[in-house]
Amino acid sequence: MNITDIKTIDARAMRLMILNAAATIENNCTKLNDLNVFPVPDGDTGSNMALTVSAAARELANGKRESAGEIANIAAKAMLRGARGNSGVITSLLFRGIATELTGLDTCNAEALSNALQSGVAAAYKAVSNPAEGTILTVSRLAADAAVKAAQSGSIMFVFDKAIEAAKEALSQTTEMNPVLKKAGVVDAGGFGWVLILEAMKDAVCGNEIKSSVDFTAQASESADFSSFDSEDITFAYCTEFIVSRTNTNDPANLKAELEKLGDSLVVVDDEEIIKVHVHTNDPGSALHLAIEYGQFISVKVENMKLQHSNKIAEDLSGASPVAEYGVVAVSPGEGITEVFGELGVDECVSGGQTMNPSTDDILAAIEKVSAKNIFVLPNNKNIILAAEQACEISDKNVIVIPSKTVPQGICAMQAYDTDLSIDEIKDTMTESLSNVTTMQMTTAVRDSNMNGLDIKKDDFIALCEGELMAGGKDEAVLIDMLISKIKETDRDIITVYFGCDVSEEEAVEMSARFEEAFGEDNVSLVPGGQSVYRYIVSAEI
Repeated sequence: MNITDIKTIDARAMRLMILNAAATIENNCTKLNDLNVFPVPDGDTGSNMALTVSAAARELANGKRESAGEIANIAAKAMLRGARGNSGVITSLLFRGIATELTGLDTCNAEALSNALQSGVAAAYKAVSNPAEGTILTVSRLAADAAVKAAQSGSIMFVFDKAIEAAKEALSQTTEMNPVLKKAGVVDAGGFGWVLILEAMKDAVCGNEIKSSVDFTAQASESADFSSFDSEDITFAYCTEFIVSRTNTNDPANLKAELEKLGDSLVVVDDEEIIKVHVHTNDPGSALHLAIEYGQFISVKVENMKLQHSNKIAEDLSGASPVAEYGVVAVSPGEGITEVFGELGVDECVSGGQTMNPSTDDILAAIEKVSAKNIFVLPNNKNIILAAEQACEISDKNVIVIPSKTVPQGICAMQAYDTDLSIDEIKDTMTESLSNVTTMQMTTAVRDSNMNGLDIKKDDFIALCEGELMAGGKDEAVLIDMLISKIKETDRDIITVYFGCDVSEEEAVEMSARFEEAFGEDNVSLVPGGQSVYRYIVSAEI
């Protein structure tokens, strides 16, 4: 049959559409990540979209489904739970809207397809509080508008052709819509990802399968089952798992050899794109420090097995845990920061942060662990807020997201957390507290860039204030002094410095002395945060 005569999408074609979408994003993951022009290590659009869409591909890799609507719904649910970062969450919402429109349909015709694309756009725009144009939202909206006009032809191929044509035109305009993209001469990464997805889905309807660099049917078996070890005799306390994207030619075999010195139960899986590690160790910070030499973190999880075992025994002895009125879940990028949150009353921490955004399902799992009726969630990163909000919709509990964008904001919110107040009062008090702190960060540039009039070179030290690039250079001490001057302008003089896993204690103490000289020894606290991306996270309060 001539492809121009294709009038419907059946279950087989719909399944291949999802598999092709996942394959094309996996295959183009590095290209999408490279469109990020900001020199700061980022959540990586390509990695987040790949992890999100591949969640659906794994769900559909095996087994027969009877209808196009059923497949769309299974894929949407899997993506929603696997969504990571803003780009991943928006992608999952686009597919969620599509699934809503196709519910109950055995096949999908041109009109249903165009309506589904529009429904997806509506779902995405509804979920984003301040939709920014020049992004995947713009590209998907204009593509859907073109699809609706083309649907009158009755041809599935014509709908895809016009949607893709409009998407590509919109993508080219994203450069003009965003000054940062214009200066760098690139298009929006998320929008480019949506163009790739539309093209991949069209290929599927034509019967063309896109081969993926990842075997979705085998992914489930890559993680060994370590649940059978005797938890009463734990030599190495921390179960440490992470995935890094391979951004250099360093041999993973060398990483494996170094990790073998740190613990046991080691599993290292790698391909051309990623390195995936599981290890039991008493020094997770060192394991993460070794890994950063091989690429950027995609995900990190560190769990204290001894603590888990003790809690399980206590739970077994006491019976079911009493249900509290309130509980808190926080996203934490490091072991030391997790300890601080625990001391402040956080019930569960989700490992994650910059470059390692937890999925909606990760956040949901932490919510479900907390035995409380009302759960407050602190994302502590602007790229995690959307995923946290989606977890709210899935959970049966009453979940309230406090929109903390940094770790210091999350800590301020916990300092304001008062369980003697009503739920609305707690929410308002925690949210209002976010403005009581100024957050500054030190890291290293991951690429050459020219931002805010600053010529930044790869591997330069860079300083940020409230997420905005402030300074860069080869001398970290000079940048620290600039941060100190900036803090003095804010009239904030209570300073807490969280140093990362790649900073020695000697370096941290030396750096902290500069803050003590400026603000007084009694006003400065130095905390081993253990975070893997930012060398220093600086909290400045009144």
